[in-house]
Amino acid sequence: MTRFSALSLLALGSLALANQDAFGTKCVQFGDKIDIPDVKVNFAEYVSGGTNLSLPDNAPSCGASSQSVTADVCRIAMAVATSNGSEITLEAWFPRDYKGRFLSTGNGGLSGCIQYYDMAYTSQLGFATVGANNGHNGTSGKPFYKHPEVVEDFAYRSVHTGVVIGKELTKQFYDEGFNKSYYLGCSTGGRQGWKSVQKYPNDFDGVVAGAPAINFIGLLSWSAHFYPITGSPSSKTFLTTAEWSLVHDEIIRQCDDMDGAKDGIIEDTDLCHPILETMICSSSTKNKSSCLSPEQVNTAQQILSPLYGSNGTMLYPRMQPGSENLAAPIMYSGSPFPYSTDWFKYVVYNNPKWNGKSWTIKDAAAALAQNPYNIQTFEGDISPFQKAGGKVLHYHGMQDQLISSDDSKWYYSHVSKTMDMAPSDLDDFYRFFAISGMGHCGGGDGAYGIGQGTDTYAGSDPQDNVLMAMVQWVEKGVAPDTVRGAKFSNGPGSKIEYHRKHCRYPRRNVYKGPGNYTDENAWQCV
Repeated sequence: MTRFSALSLLALGSLALANQDAFGTKCVQFGDKIDIPDVKVNFAEYVSGGTNLSLPDNAPSCGASSQSVTADVCRIAMAVATSNGSEITLEAWFPRDYKGRFLSTGNGGLSGCIQYYDMAYTSQLGFATVGANNGHNGTSGKPFYKHPEVVEDFAYRSVHTGVVIGKELTKQFYDEGFNKSYYLGCSTGGRQGWKSVQKYPNDFDGVVAGAPAINFIGLLSWSAHFYPITGSPSSKTFLTTAEWSLVHDEIIRQCDDMDGAKDGIIEDTDLCHPILETMICSSSTKNKSSCLSPEQVNTAQQILSPLYGSNGTMLYPRMQPGSENLAAPIMYSGSPFPYSTDWFKYVVYNNPKWNGKSWTIKDAAAALAQNPYNIQTFEGDISPFQKAGGKVLHYHGMQDQLISSDDSKWYYSHVSKTMDMAPSDLDDFYRFFAISGMGHCGGGDGAYGIGQGTDTYAGSDPQDNVLMAMVQWVEKGVAPDTVRGAKFSNGPGSKIEYHRKHCRYPRRNVYKGPGNYTDENAWQCV
């Protein structure tokens, strides 16, 4: 190395250090300058890329005592009053390598957990990112008890408040402000994205809403109704996880090759209506471990049927077939679903002694009549969002074990009918993608790596990344025709076995050949 090049490298290193110092100093000083009504700054700190950030104040039930941060960011932590008796904890992460875009993250379950993994992921992609705790700490619904203002934060106010303040802070922190605003969330986060579309059509230019917990009250009643069907593990109606695996294998046997390929994945669950009487043990069967009793078959059939109210109205569609292995240990475990129990206990009845084992269809009616702050999030007219120029990319895994993908299809149909718009018209601003082989927000047997977060990341190219596909749609007018997923050999970050292009609804994927089913070009959207 010449003396000149060595000096050049030294100069570059000094310049980088000076920039780091300038950015870090700006960050800390910015925290002292923030003066927004109802906002109290807890701290402002510079976090360098490569840090494993300690989170000592994160509630233990949130399950994250630290977060890996890959990009240099300025982290601002705040308490924001939302009423006389409620507040949210809000964080804003401003990356050094800023791309001029603002983004809000969402939450999950009933939780008051800032999703730090989404904040790290999106700030790494250059977004000025905000995330809030939904107005309470931890995953329990107990903070809702006799606190309607906390329920209001959870229903809609936490995200919207964070957006209003986050946008103002972004304009103050960066001289250029921001050009476009985005949302990324899944599950409850998907519902929050749709609530923004329905209630605050000007909050975002682009919304990526995954596996949304829309039809929220219906969802909680649906989750609650599994226990009365299965009973306890000692009941004749109960199936073990091993027996659910038998059900899954039979469903795959009957439905797998309807799409033209035997690959263990159902491409279009709408075509799958399994006849489960085939599983009843015959009189000549000696080994009963590979078949089921009539009571157990009836249980499986009820699980795969919609939930109807006492007046015959459908409250929630069926659990989609193919999710059995993922759902069995959670939804059909022989004990009431905890989120549903908490909602009825602390919101519907304000009675901490209420027991999920006593749930009946009358409880569903009581919850639906209440629907606090229209948390249902099932409005069919989203024309204000359309007129504001917004775009929404809605996706849902067809092996989802917690929220049936059939509910997303039901909502799509509801929007289409309410707005009197054919799918070709909706395509201009609303596209829905059913992701075969994907569980709840990720995981599953298929090509679920679509880039909605760190655990599904397979590159930042728009064809491999739903968030960057949304950016391309909003900023360049190029709408995604398909969502390309990666099938990992052994989870996120491992070798990619194959890719598959998932179709936009109501198209479905059909294997045409001539290549192997692992060849993405051997499939066609019809």
